Amino acid sequence: MNESINQFETRQVQLIFPETTNHYSTLHGGKALLWMDEVAFITATRFSRQHFVTVGLDKTEFRHPIPAGSIVELIGKVTHVGNSSLKITVSIFIEDMYSTQRKMAVEGNFTFVAVDSNGKPTKIMHLPS
Repeated sequence: MNESINQFETRQVQLIFPETTNHYSTLHGGKALLWMDEVAFITATRFSRQHFVTVGLDKTEFRHPIPAGSIVELIGKVTHVGNSSLKITVSIFIEDMYSTQRKMAVEGNFTFVAVDSNGKPTKIMHLPS
């Protein structure tokens, strides 16, 4: 299954507008985490087309501030498949709008659990491609 999890990647691009920034004119950390959780959820759902809930966020590193006017790309990847849980790593890459410079700004690891219609954990049923 490890080969097949590499194809389950979600990419989302955002432009950093002033209304998403803090008093330093950089992306608000809470907004970054919101976007990361959304990308992680989409990645998990696309992986097995089941219902998932976020149960954990481990070791999020904010490496570089993301200034207003930047383009960011969020990339979510399945990194581990358990019985009822998935681990998804989400990275945010920052790009200057008018150059080709790109660097990783934020990275975090999310844990999701597949749940049934009663909200109880259930086995992950990976759908082959």
